[in-house]
Amino acid sequence: MLTFLAPMLLAQTQDSVLVGDNPKEPHLRNVRQLTFGGQNAEAYWSFDGKQIVYQTRQPEWPDEQIVVMNADGSGKRLLSTGLGRCTCSYFTPDGKWLYFSSTHDRNKGAQTPVDHSKGYVWMVNPQFSIYRVRADGSGLTKVIDKNAYVAETTIDPGGKYMTWTSNFEGDLEIYRSDLNGGNVKRLTRNVGYDGGPFVSWDGKKIVYRRYDLKTQTEVDDYRKLLAENLVRPSKLEVYMMDADGKNPRRVTSLNCASFAPFLSPDNQWIIFCSNFGDKKGREFDLWRIRVDGTDLERITRSPEFDGFPMFSRDGKHLVFASNRNGKVRGETNVFVADWIE
Repeated sequence: MLTFLAPMLLAQTQDSVLVGDNPKEPHLRNVRQLTFGGQNAEAYWSFDGKQIVYQTRQPEWPDEQIVVMNADGSGKRLLSTGLGRCTCSYFTPDGKWLYFSSTHDRNKGAQTPVDHSKGYVWMVNPQFSIYRVRADGSGLTKVIDKNAYVAETTIDPGGKYMTWTSNFEGDLEIYRSDLNGGNVKRLTRNVGYDGGPFVSWDGKKIVYRRYDLKTQTEVDDYRKLLAENLVRPSKLEVYMMDADGKNPRRVTSLNCASFAPFLSPDNQWIIFCSNFGDKKGREFDLWRIRVDGTDLERITRSPEFDGFPMFSRDGKHLVFASNRNGKVRGETNVFVADWIE
């Protein structure tokens, strides 16, 4: 069944603001803030670099929703239903469709709060299904529904396939399918959290995060938490594989929480988010590393959190989420910057 959603233009006092460059961040220039207030993250470019889609939590909605804006921060408009919890949005190469995960069919309210008495854990919400919607708000359609966690969707720039993460076969694994949700193929097979896949701009490689379970105690803890739809992300490494799942290999060995990797357009570097070097595990920054695991380099220096980086297709711009320049502590916003090699 197709549903039409008239995109709601969001009221805003400003489109963007230049926040100033940090001399300790030489790769970033003309850093510009595009969102203001609330929680805004997981912002990703359209193929032509003219638009950005992201998820946001604002007081008028029960939980995170999907919003599209122009690359200069103007024209922000709601593309999801305004109900349930949404995550992991991504453009098709032609810019006509957006894919995202949402719980609105099963739960129109907020996601159940995570029980942090178990430590720092993420929920892998089994109420998610994957949807697509046209850029004009029409044609909302359910694409994948597994009665399990299905999210973390990214799309091949050639339009031939999409990747996503699910535990519908009992473990958190990465899958690929066609854009209609058919021809499903499992790409990872090791026990542990394999997820967060991102397809390279040429469609030939996939980078992702993996929790390497080294002891039986870790395996038991992982399986116990997963039975409660939880995962502990304290130790994630960056991995890389061919688009068909062959030749998987670990790129980082940092023994901390490293995630949200993205390949540079020349496939020589991976930029990612990590709390490497912070003994308390609270300081997350952007780092980059060569695909052979050498030349680790810290990219950002702002306090607290910088994450979810993505290069534009031409490699000239970077979009990312950050706590920098927030009006209140913990506020996360979307930023873009010119990339200086």
